[in-house]
Parts: sequence; structure tokens; C-alpha cells
Amino acid sequence: MLDNQGALRRSFFLPETAMSLSARLKAASRVAFVHFCISLLGVLGVATYVFLVWFPAELYRLTGGIGLFVVLMLVDLVCGPGLTLVLFDTKKSNLKWRIDIALIVTVQLTALGYGVVQIAKTRPVYLAFEGDRFRVVQAMDVDIARIAEAPIPLQTLSWTGPHFVGVRLSAPTEPDYLSSVQESIRGFHPAFRPSRWVEYEMQTIQLRSTSKPLSELQKKASTPKDALLRGVRATGLSEERLGYLPLVGDLNTDWIVLLDLQTAQPVGWLPIDGW
Repeated sequence: MLDNQGALRRSFFLPETAMSLSARLKAASRVAFVHFCISLLGVLGVATYVFLVWFPAELYRLTGGIGLFVVLMLVDLVCGPGLTLVLFDTKKSNLKWRIDIALIVTVQLTALGYGVVQIAKTRPVYLAFEGDRFRVVQAMDVDIARIAEAPIPLQTLSWTGPHFVGVRLSAPTEPDYLSSVQESIRGFHPAFRPSRWVEYEMQTIQLRSTSKPLSELQKKASTPKDALLRGVRATGLSEERLGYLPLVGDLNTDWIVLLDLQTAQPVGWLPIDGW
């Protein structure tokens, strides 16, 4: 009995067993590396679309949720190849391996899908001109049940990056002025209400009169002059032709929108305090 147990313990450390384990790890590593490369291409593709289309020019800094998205992408990138490394074995039948890889891919796609769904809720759909500022309107800010209250051209939430829209504010003489102020105090700003949206071009005159000259921004000691100069150069327009307005989000209010004073069209935005 003891001799049998000793032989069993010794057999665990036989060279053949170690070689078999080493061969499995080498084969699994190659397959896991291929899996990692495929996963990396998928994650990079999704991230490129998210950061270049949904959140152009670092607009993610004005919104929330991007941290969770990045974490989920990293988990997706590590989890799949890691499971492949653990589960792959050349001794398994094709059927068993196909079941394993199907489960691994399902886990990856679930994590990826959850991340995309969460970040889709935080994507900017409009940059709304709201009186004396632009406000970032995220998909989750809009009550989709009230989207029919918007003008027909504005009754869809963009999937191709934020668009510009105007906002009609209530005048003190209007019956709904007090209720509008109360909604704003609760965080439901006019820019979040489809019934207040108007096409951007309808507010060209107001935009021109409200825009501030860049010279006012340059006088502020807190303004990063180099960043402002680079932003102006990127527009291809002269400083005299440009104006600005503050750009605000729920998490950050220290941005500006650069405007072409002749056309009232936005030509860029920068992380500079416009107040």
C-alpha cells in the first residue's frame, strides 16, 4: 500500500508529465495570443468609434461614464485570452473546445455589449445654445417619451456625434415661466426638453449678439494662452473673426465653444474657462 502511494507521488513528477504540461502551456499560449490579437482589434475598433465619433475632441471630459467603459474594455481584453490560456488543451475533442470557445466569446461579448450600452447612454447628442452658453445634452438627459414634442428634424438622437441645436427660453411674461425655472432648479434644463428645441440656424442673430470677443478671454490671467492660440489656429480663421461662449456639462463647466462671428457656426471647442 505504501509502495503504491510512493509510486503515485513519484509519477506526478515524471519528466513525461512535466513535458506534457509544458507542451500544453506552449500550445495554449499560442492560441491565447491569437485570441488576444483578435480581441485587441475588436476593442480598438469599438474604442475608436466611441472616442472619435461619439466623443470628438475629448468631449468625454464633459460627461460621465467613460471610466466604466474603459474598465470593461480592459476586462474584455484580459478575460477572453486568459480563459483561453486556462481551458485550451490539445487533448480535448473539437466539440468540447468549440463549447469552451463559445462560452468564452459569450462572456466577452456580454462585457463588450454592456460597456457599449452604458457609454451610449452618456454620449452627447446635442450641443445646445441656451441663452448665454452652450450645454452638452447627453442621451440620458432626454426623456425619449417626449421626443415628439421637438421639431420633426430634431426628433432623433444622433448616433454619429453631437449636433448643434438652439433652445427657446421662456420669457418672464409667459405663463410657463415659473414652472420652467423650477424644472431648471431640479436639473431639468431647457436644453434637455425637446419642446424647447429649435433648429440652430433660427438663432443666428442671437448667437452673434451674445458671443464674446476673444480679446476678453485673452485678458484673463487664468486663460492658457498657448492652448487658446493652438485652438484658434486649428480653425483656420483670424482672431478678429472668432468669438466664444461657455460650454457646460453636468461634471465640468470650464470649456468654451469657438464661433465664426460671420456665420455664427461653431468651429471648435477648447478646455478653457469661459466664465
